[in-house]
This record gives sequence, structure tokens and C-alpha cells, in this order.
Amino acid sequence: MAQPARLAPGRGLSATEVAERVDRGLVNDVPSAPTRTIGQIVRSNLLTRFNLLLGSLLAVILVVGPLQDALFGLVIVANTAVGIVQELRAKRTLDRLEVVNAPRARVVRDGRVSELAVGQVVLDDVLEAAAGDQVVVDGEVLEAAGLEVDESLLTGESEPVARRPGDRLLSGSFVAAGSGRYQATKVGREAYAVQLTEEARRFTLARSELRAGVDQVLKYVTWALVPTAALLFVSQLRLEHGVRAGLSGAVAGTVAMVPEGLVLLTSVAFAVGVVRLGRRQVLVRELPAVETLARVDVICFDKTGTITAGDLAVQGLEPPDGTAGEAAAALGALAAADPNPNATLRAIGRAFPAPDGWRPEAAVPFSSARKWSGASFPGHGAFLLGAPEILLGEVTTEGSGEPRRGAPEDREGSGEPQGGAPEDRDGRLDLLRRAEQIAVEGRRVVLLAHSARPLDGERPPAGLEPRAMVVIGDQVRGDAADTVAWFAAEGVQVKVVSGDHPRTVGAIAAQVGIGGADQPVDARSLPDGQAALADLLEARSVFGRVVPRQKREMVDALGARGHVVAMTGDGVNDVLALKDADLGIAMGSGSAASRAVAELVLMDGRFATLPAVMAEGRRVIANIERVAKLFVTKTVYATALALAVGMAGLAFPFLPRHLTLISSLTIGIPGFFLALEPNTQRSRPGFVRRTLAFAVPAGLAAALGTLAAYQVADLADVPQDEARTTATLALAGLGLVVLALAARPLNHLRRLLLATMAAAFAVVLLVPFLRAFFALDLPPLPVALTALALVAAVGGLLTLAVLRLRL
Repeated sequence: MAQPARLAPGRGLSATEVAERVDRGLVNDVPSAPTRTIGQIVRSNLLTRFNLLLGSLLAVILVVGPLQDALFGLVIVANTAVGIVQELRAKRTLDRLEVVNAPRARVVRDGRVSELAVGQVVLDDVLEAAAGDQVVVDGEVLEAAGLEVDESLLTGESEPVARRPGDRLLSGSFVAAGSGRYQATKVGREAYAVQLTEEARRFTLARSELRAGVDQVLKYVTWALVPTAALLFVSQLRLEHGVRAGLSGAVAGTVAMVPEGLVLLTSVAFAVGVVRLGRRQVLVRELPAVETLARVDVICFDKTGTITAGDLAVQGLEPPDGTAGEAAAALGALAAADPNPNATLRAIGRAFPAPDGWRPEAAVPFSSARKWSGASFPGHGAFLLGAPEILLGEVTTEGSGEPRRGAPEDREGSGEPQGGAPEDRDGRLDLLRRAEQIAVEGRRVVLLAHSARPLDGERPPAGLEPRAMVVIGDQVRGDAADTVAWFAAEGVQVKVVSGDHPRTVGAIAAQVGIGGADQPVDARSLPDGQAALADLLEARSVFGRVVPRQKREMVDALGARGHVVAMTGDGVNDVLALKDADLGIAMGSGSAASRAVAELVLMDGRFATLPAVMAEGRRVIANIERVAKLFVTKTVYATALALAVGMAGLAFPFLPRHLTLISSLTIGIPGFFLALEPNTQRSRPGFVRRTLAFAVPAGLAAALGTLAAYQVADLADVPQDEARTTATLALAGLGLVVLALAARPLNHLRRLLLATMAAAFAVVLLVPFLRAFFALDLPPLPVALTALALVAAVGGLLTLAVLRLRL
């Protein structure tokens, strides 16, 4: 890109020059955030392994069977709809948030200032910025009046940086104080903030052990389904003497192998969790993110905006003589006298109202070079506010009327008068020691000094006397200590990763009870190599002077040690770390880039919300694992039945609607209630292993009991419809036994749920219309009683095994 020609700050580009740059493509064309399009959302939820499996079987049954046998197809529609609706809702919320927070640019063209969209800025444009404005493109300062820039979203460093003509400004920073004009030197994809986010543009889904586990089960089912379906079709075709009947029997056997309700209930449980979290002002961009936070064992966050509220506040006023009346009035007058106050003066202005009758006759704005600001007030003299080490060097020698120059330590041994008054050397040293002590505590201090003489240009007036030390600091959130304690009690390690000075970060961390806060680490001394960095991260908890690249390296090092890492952030500097973490958590007031790559967005920016999010995730995981045992049990008994029937050459004992009825009453409906119950059980790895340990023996027992009852009916030579009803009766009874075992411990509500499901099945058997709809024909009483006896025997043995093995 061509080097810009330096323009006059008051004129800017002409309309012709703007048009010429637009024609050359030198426009601030900022790429959109890495969110998924509507088409991508629909495709990702529609084209899944689950939909492929169940959709293929649905297509077959719609051709060869009655509509009642295709009821399982509703699960495909419901599951897909839940996922699509949730992601579209999150996308709309983020898009609205981006529009609301989108900055505007004040551009100087043809000598006039006009407000434009950021995308209309061109190279070489002259832009105007005042306190609170965002720097929208990279540029060079042309003129400045006390201009200070907050680059914390880019660098993590919260201290404002003074900028003078000729200095560089970076897009994504904010004007903290003062005002100025700058010329655009880099626009569009060449701007610093855009380059920093380009690496994070590829959208990635949140990692979900639950979904990975379900997908693994579906993979096993896929391998078993095709040969099982072929075996069933051949055996049923030989027995039924018809293609339609053979296909219907084959589909009945294979559709039960797919745990369709598990996929749906997982999505529903996640969606309900999303709704609950939404009431707490937490936006969940992807359903699995609810689960991921529950598995987090390390959480990394910045000091500003999490432990602290992010706003400076006056925390104390320490006058040397113990009287603060005049000092408070002077502070209020100084804050009111500055038209572009910096963060420190804004905090002072909130703490001390401007007094009546104080009208400044001269004022000097704050400068990082001078490190002080001041104003003269008729009848009150001049008051200065600045760094103690600077202003104390200007305090007069007692009785001399002449100012001292230089810091107190430079004058030791000079023969100047000594004494105990606040204005002599020992007094100044006491004040400096106090200022240093405050700084070590993680707070900052400014000195208020007074002179009877008025301001004379930008030099401090003679005869300065210290009047008060003003202690200022970030306000620690009232709920921060409780939040940190909650994480510690739940076994979650807390790491503070900040761009601020290590001692400042450590002092703030100590206030909220973070372990190791007395040993903060300066990130400039971090070791090379992932293993060494991981060792340090395991041992220490507080890190200062951390740059964006190091945040990402820290996340990767912790992940390499097997930790599930959550990263919170609000700035462009956090984007890469947010993306690499197992779970990225962005603040709603942060940059659009951080919100775009994070899985969770705290809309109100409250760090204290995270325990509720984690508790919601734990509820989802624990309940879905309980429900998964039911659905995988169905997969096991359906596979065992299909293989046994196929190899033995028997007629399949069920129609598809029979299995729909059984799975609805023993798995689907009760699973829905179990999935939404309160549950505070801690999450543990090994979801698939524990699920299979329960489901395999339970499923084999259910299949064995069902086949035995079916054989009893066959030996009794009852009609095929009655034999199928006998098998349905047996499998429903054993399904209720499995439900009772999975729902342990049984409380009042769960017992009521069991009783309701059993009663519902009895109603289906007793009501003629329902019995006909589900093609059920009651067998003779002896056959039915024998089937129930088999259910009791097999169910009793299964219960003893599960309790003994603690499955």
C-alpha cells in the first residue's frame, strides 16, 4: 500500500481524492467476523450421521409400511429443528449486538467534519477522535491535545498511553483522554486489529464429549446395521413370503438399533440449558458449550473486567495534616476544569463534586511527559495533581521560598535543611514511601499540591505544598471473592493472565483469595518450550505483562497436559487464545472479534455468572449420561434380537410401532423428565465406558427375557399377533426394570414417573382403539402370566448384578 501524503489536519481529503481512492480499492473494507452463515448452520444440523441412518430407514418404511410405523421419523425433524433454531437465535443476537456496538468515524473532508460508517473510510483520510472514541483504522497522529489511548483490547495493558503528533495509532484502541486528529495509514485487511483476528477466522465447533460419545455409538451402530438389516431382510423374506413384509420386519429390527431419542434429548437438554442461561444474560452460541464448561478444570481470565469492574474509583484521601475539606473541594474543581479528563480525573470527579464559586482562570491539561495537570482559581491559588515523585521534587525548602528540583533521593547529603514537617525532606520521603506502599498493594496514587502563586505556562508555580494523597484503584467486584472460592471448592484451577504489572495483578488477586498471588510471574521471563511452560503454569497462578501470543501458548500448554481449559476475554488480543481454548468466554461489551470466536458470551460482563453456567452444564451432563444408559440399552437389545432372529430364521417379534410404543414409555418420555431434573453431580471423563458398562448387560438381559417370552407364545401355538403382543409385554416390563435401575436413587418423583409409565402401557392394552392402533392382540392368560414371570425372574437377576457391580 502506498505511503500516505501528510495532509493538513483541518482540511482532509477532497471529494475528488476520496473518489480516486475508492476506485483504487483503498477503502476500509473490514472482513466480517468468523460466524457461520445460515446455510452452513442448516447444513451442519441436517447432514449428520444420525439423520442419514434414520432417514434411510424412514424412506424404506414410507414405501412399504403403514404411516403408523413411520412415527420414529418425527425424531429427525425435532432434533434437526432444535439445533437449527438455537444456532440461528444466537447468530441473530450476535449480529444485533455487533450493529449496536459498531463504531462510527468522524472524518474531515474538504474542511468539514462528517460522521461516516467505518467501511466508508479511505486511505489518507483525516479522522477526529475524542475521549471515548474508538480508533477505527491504523493511523498517524497529526495533532493532539492531551491525547491518551487505551490499547488494552490489543495488548492487555490497561494503562493509557500518551500519543503526540507523529506517533502511531492502532485500530481497535480507544481514546482514554484528550482529543486529536490522525491520518489513516492502513485500512481494511492491512490494519493491525484485522490482521490479529485473521488467524481466527475459521469457524470451529465446540468440543463435546457427550456428542462425541453419541457419535461413537452411532458409528458402532452403522457398522452393525447394514449386515444386520441384510440378514433380517433375507430371513423375514423367507418367512413372510413377500418383499413388503420382509422389508417391514427388517426396518423394525434395525430402526430400534438407532438411539434416536438420545440424540434428540441431548439437543433438548442443551437447549433448555441455553434458555436457563439466557435468563442470566449468558448467550450460548453452540449447544455443546453448556457441557464443555462443566468439564473445565482450569479457567484463565484477565484482572480487568473480571476480578475488577474495569472502572477506576477513589479509594481514599490521605491529607498530611488530617484535614480534607479544602483538598476535596480542590479535587472537585480540578476535575470540572478539564474538558477532556482522563480516567483518573473522571474517577476523582465522581468522588468529589465541583464546589460553587471555583472558576479556573488558567489550566494545564495532563501530559505523560509532565505527569501532572493543574489549574489556578482566583482566591484559592493553584492546585496541581500528578505523580508524587514529580510534584514532591517541586516542594519548597522550609522557609526558603525556593523550589527543590529533582527527586528527594538525589538530594541526600546536600546540606539542605532537615526536619519533621511534611514539606521537608524526611516528610517528602515519608510520602514517597507511602506512595510506593500503595503501588505494591495494586493501587495507584496521585498527589494534590497547592501554591499561592498562579500557574505560569506549563511550569509548576513556586511554593508548592503537598495537601493530600489520592488513592485510586480498580474496584474489586463484590462477588469476585465468592466466585473464586466456588471454583476452588469445585476443583477448578484459576489462572489470572493480565497485561498489567505483575505486582499490581498479584495484589488484586490476593484481595479475592487466589492462591499464589504473592508470587506473580512476569511473562517476559516465561520459559521457552511447551513442557517447561506447562510446569510453570501448574505451579503458579498469577501472570503479568502477558502479550497475546503468550496467552495462546499458555492455553496450548495447559491443553497438552490434559486440562480442559476455559479462557475469558474481551479484546482483539484475546481472540487467538479464546479460539484455541476448549471453551472461549467473551464479554458482551468486548470487541466483535472476541464475541465471534467465543462459545459463550456474558452479555452483562459479570464474571460471577460462570458458576451458574458450570452448574447448568453439570446438570446436563449428569442427566444425559443417565438417559444415555436407557437409549444404549435399547440399541443393545435391538441388535441382539435382530441377530438372534436373523440367524435362527424366526419371524421378527415386533412391528415398528410396537418398538415405538415401548421406547416411548420406557425410555423417551421418562428420559425427557430425567434429562431436565436438577443435578449437581460433578462431571467425570469416561462417558462411553460407563454407559456401555450398564447398557450391555441390561440390553442382553432384556433381549434374553423377550426371546424367552416369545418362544413361550410360539410353543403355545398362539397366532402371530398374540405372540408379538407377548413379546411386547415382556420387553415393556423389562424396559421398566431398566428405567428403575437407571433412575437410581429413586425419590418420590421418580417413583411417580415409573408408576405413570406402567399405567400408560396398561391403558394402551385395555383401550380397544389404542390396542388396534398399535396392532396389539392380548394372548391367553397363561401365556401372559408366564411372560410376566419371566420378566420378574430376569429383572431380579439383572437388578442383583447391577447393584453388586455398582453399574
